[in-house]
Amino acid sequence: MANAADLDLVEVAPDADPPVCRIMDYGKYKYKLEISEKERKKKQSQITVKEIKIRPKIDKNDFSIKEKYIEKFLKEGHKVKITINFRGREIIHKEIGENLASKIIEDLDGKFVLEQAPKLEGFNIIMVLNPL
Repeated sequence: MANAADLDLVEVAPDADPPVCRIMDYGKYKYKLEISEKERKKKQSQITVKEIKIRPKIDKNDFSIKEKYIEKFLKEGHKVKITINFRGREIIHKEIGENLASKIIEDLDGKFVLEQAPKLEGFNIIMVLNPL
């Protein structure tokens, strides 16, 4: 019957008793599956993590620019990982880094959800912000 209709005989359920087969145009079926897969991927949103690195000796203007970038990334829907990096003996004054982290949280209040609070890990203070 499949040859007479110029179609393919496709085994749908080989484990069933008796096995289930279907007469269809297999090339057309595969094509529709590929298109539906592409549509599903288009609708899928990828969450990316943007990282901003800050040093404790940062100037006010540079700090405001970094804050603007953080705000921009949050508006675009990206997670933002903020790393305050200490070098050498700067780690003695970790309160400077903690103040920077609290200033970021204070300035951008209401524009994010704090996923990971500022935490000292080695020579870095790391915090992660989620968009609303």
